[in-house]
Amino acid sequence: MTLLLHPGYFPNIANFAAIVQNDICWEVMDNFQKQTYRNRCYICTDLGKHMLNIPIKHVGNRKGKQRYSDMKIDNDYPWQRQHWRTLETAYRTSPFFEFYEDDIAPLYHNNFHSLMDFNLKTIETVCECLQIKMPQDRTEVFEVDVTDKIDGRILINSKANFQFQQPEYVQVFEDRNDFIPNLSILDLLFNEGTNTLNYLKNLNINLTNA
Repeated sequence: MTLLLHPGYFPNIANFAAIVQNDICWEVMDNFQKQTYRNRCYICTDLGKHMLNIPIKHVGNRKGKQRYSDMKIDNDYPWQRQHWRTLETAYRTSPFFEFYEDDIAPLYHNNFHSLMDFNLKTIETVCECLQIKMPQDRTEVFEVDVTDKIDGRILINSKANFQFQQPEYVQVFEDRNDFIPNLSILDLLFNEGTNTLNYLKNLNINLTNA
């Protein structure tokens, strides 16, 4: 059965394991919600877990809720330069940063206006790095209760307590920090490189009881 997911910003390892292991349909008809992986991801720095947050343009209260697909990035703030510098500082010494650098860097050097379009591009870029097909199916209407798909939309919620067993891999600053699970796919990609796809395929992501 097809799995329904929100497209996030360089999704975490649980999300990407779900992408690798299932047929995916993207939820594109929902409303934007704060404090989710729609505009944030987490990486590992020398100080531990670190959030990268994409600034967005908020609408006035009179307009009410806004569709995720309509959300615009606030490019008045140099977030792309900041995020890329942070990634370089955190992962320059990782085994595979230079291997994937030319694939990832353009996302921080070209202008994007739509948050959803940018997020889908981050996912597509990682799919290309993993040499797998980017899922193309998208929802046409929003359904609170999904009957014809497995509902994996909980994975976009940064506050959700989704548990799964994740084998440890070597992280750049493991001499300073304990292993930090379920970071952005970038952490796994830069540290595990060509083993990333195999690692994701072997994770047990059970969403039927989530």
